[in-house]
Amino acid sequence: MATENQTKVAEATPKTTGEATGADVVTRFAPSPTGFLHIGGARTALFNWLFARHHGGKFLLRIEDTDRARSTDAAIDAIIDGMQWLDLDWDGETVFQFARAPRHAEVAAELLAKGEAYRCYLTQDELAAMRAEAQEKRLPFRVRSPWRDRDDGDPSVPHVIRLRAPQDGAATIADKVQGDVTVQNAELDDFVLLRSDGTPTYMLSVVVDDNDMGVTHVIRGDDHLNNAFRQLALIRSMNWREPVYAHVPLIHGADGAKLSKRHGALGVDAYRDEMGYLPEAVNNYLLRLGWGHGDNEIISRAQATEWFDLAHVGRSPSRFDFKKLENLNGHYLREADDGRLAELVASRVEKLVGRALGSLDRDLLTRAMESLKPRAKTLDEIADGAIFLFQPDPLPVDEKAAEVLRASPEGLLAAVTERLRGLNDWTIEELDAAVRAEAEAAELGLGKLAQPLRAALTGRTISPGIFDVLLLLGRDVSLARLDAAQHYPAGA
Repeated sequence: MATENQTKVAEATPKTTGEATGADVVTRFAPSPTGFLHIGGARTALFNWLFARHHGGKFLLRIEDTDRARSTDAAIDAIIDGMQWLDLDWDGETVFQFARAPRHAEVAAELLAKGEAYRCYLTQDELAAMRAEAQEKRLPFRVRSPWRDRDDGDPSVPHVIRLRAPQDGAATIADKVQGDVTVQNAELDDFVLLRSDGTPTYMLSVVVDDNDMGVTHVIRGDDHLNNAFRQLALIRSMNWREPVYAHVPLIHGADGAKLSKRHGALGVDAYRDEMGYLPEAVNNYLLRLGWGHGDNEIISRAQATEWFDLAHVGRSPSRFDFKKLENLNGHYLREADDGRLAELVASRVEKLVGRALGSLDRDLLTRAMESLKPRAKTLDEIADGAIFLFQPDPLPVDEKAAEVLRASPEGLLAAVTERLRGLNDWTIEELDAAVRAEAEAAELGLGKLAQPLRAALTGRTISPGIFDVLLLLGRDVSLARLDAAQHYPAGA
């Protein structure tokens, strides 16, 4: 959780004209801790991180915890855990927005003093009547308060403070993704800065924090594009530097609908804990969701940092595709260090076999990675493929393997077992030669002999190569399982 010094904010950068470049670039990721770090938020964080690192600038993290009723410590911890898992390190200390409420109120008071804001005494009943009138006329509801041009209100009476938004002309944002976007100022309303209880609104807090943190580029989902014009009105009222905006299209499901839990809109912890993906695969996949560099699909962190720019972020929503993510994950599994994979897979294997793995078991698991990871696309698939190494005696046999054992020619397993028992060295070369010799003696193709061997040794019909299986299990376990399989009832 937050410590006292975590509420400090970086020094604001001096106001400048023009777009910040190089080390002057400052981006931020500002999640609301009302839930876990979802996959769309992770992509936003990644894009901000890459843009800052590409320019040698700063990437900041701000937790927007002003919704006290919904913000939770568990969600804050999950967001930070997810960022760390994805290796999205941030500069300086984490900023917690709620702790800065006095500063937000200070800016509201300054706007009030400058005449850029005003006290509004509209009651809830009056606002409800205005909303009903707008609905009746089929017009969008925008507050046009009669108190905008009055100064006879009693400050001791409950009231809110509203921004005196411009009403004439238009505002244009040169968005780095969406292009030039223009909104007529008449479409803006005088939104609330301070509520009647003195607490700041989200719109005020965001603008003040971005300014005070020196944020130069606001990179976020395009669902915030409308907010940008309201925030721009506030920025101009304070005569602050305007950030560069880049509003990225949202991620959709494979069917084109807005991303939901059934599509994959889960916390990144689910991709790690429940689905068995590696962080480098998730990062690579999120990078390619809406951004590209030629035909490159496999992009390392170093390459992504070197290549990333906003010009190649697409304007159309990207579609989430688990098959592509799995294929990427398979690539990174094959590239991963065997010891690291064994550590990640061990707990999964323990759940499957119902016991803890000792140090010798973990050493075996590490040795098995070279055989297990080429055929797997997730950590769960590796764990599932590894359980034959740690199964109890008697070996559980699934139905497909049982059918293979029942159909095996009589005496075949006994013959190959005796040939293996006579080996002086239990090596890949010796095992290969012995099994091939037995297949030739039985006038069978190697595959016809490998299948009953696999069923007897692993209890399954799918496993690593049969010689790898024999080598990993070792002489004693392999021979014991082959002996036991010879007694498998033919009619079972």
